[in-house]
Amino acid sequence: MKVLILSVTAGQGHNSTAKAISDYLTGYGADVRVLDTMRYINRLLGKTVDLGYLFVSSRAKLAYKGAYRLAEMRKKTTMDTSPGALTIKFIASKLQKYISAYNPDVIICTHVFAGMFINVLKESEKLKAKTIGILTDFAFHPYWEEGDNLDYIVVPSENLYFKACQKGFDKSQILPFGIPINPKFEYSMPKDAAKRHFGLDSDKKTLLLMGGSMGYGNIAKTLKKLDDIEGDFQIINICGNNKRSKKTIDEMIFKKKVLNFGFVDYVDELMDAADVIVTKPGGLTSSEAMAKGLPMVIVNPIPGQEDRNTEFLLNNGCAMAVSPTYELEEIIYTLMNNEKRLEIMRESIADIARPDSTKRLCNFVMGIEKKKSLVN
Repeated sequence: MKVLILSVTAGQGHNSTAKAISDYLTGYGADVRVLDTMRYINRLLGKTVDLGYLFVSSRAKLAYKGAYRLAEMRKKTTMDTSPGALTIKFIASKLQKYISAYNPDVIICTHVFAGMFINVLKESEKLKAKTIGILTDFAFHPYWEEGDNLDYIVVPSENLYFKACQKGFDKSQILPFGIPINPKFEYSMPKDAAKRHFGLDSDKKTLLLMGGSMGYGNIAKTLKKLDDIEGDFQIINICGNNKRSKKTIDEMIFKKKVLNFGFVDYVDELMDAADVIVTKPGGLTSSEAMAKGLPMVIVNPIPGQEDRNTEFLLNNGCAMAVSPTYELEEIIYTLMNNEKRLEIMRESIADIARPDSTKRLCNFVMGIEKKKSLVN
């Protein structure tokens, strides 16, 4: 079986999802290729998309928020000769050459742009492959309505059925498998054992602070605030690639026990040791945290998709969010001293979490090949 996974580098979430799927399907014996769509079309274009996203999401947040909101309000393109439609068709035609040469049985799109290009080919009946689009956030990004010819669309939860139908998808197209994450998040170490593994007190609540892979935000300042909160709890901090913050925090003196890490590849184990996570609400990070049953405290969402993730998580009882009038210290004090509140959040998370999301999707993909064999 041949599977082509089309990703786009705009941050690392879409690529991480593509890798999780690729690794799992390869384990099943499938022939899998992952293609960075924009970089294949033009290396400079691919780099521009990535750097542009990183810039507007970190340095031009208000502009990005406004543009995202306008894009959400747009209607589906109906003019085949508009500049945007012609550009999409041109890119799709270039992709067609690669697809024809590889001849995949299934095409999986982990970014809306890739979904739009494949949608054009599907609409023109130039594709024999089954096509699957994947949401990597807890909301439909703008432009997913341009992908309604795809055979299937993977959503994080059944709670997105309503929005999917508004976008023009039929209920039969919707697969509520969850956002595909690294399969290692499907399995958990007992919390007490995980705490002891990292030299923590198994009887104390543990707070996990994550700034994302790039370690956004003033982490040292945040840790100082957390350290000053009344209550006997311990803290795990992950700086990611922010080496300056890692060094600063290593030299700080805390009243509470604080474990400070740089970039690590065992976040799943650190989550096992935590009772609460403080994090940005990226689609993958949120999915990983929920796979571990972790109540979330949301800080610094990127305007646009992470605002929508925040709304989804709050409205489904999985998280609390910091605001100018409801500060981080107040939320942490509440959660560290209210076990009942934490338990209610865990119950809500259990309804939404999809720890086996990648397995469910890959089993479905392999099932497509079985159905094809039966027909033939």
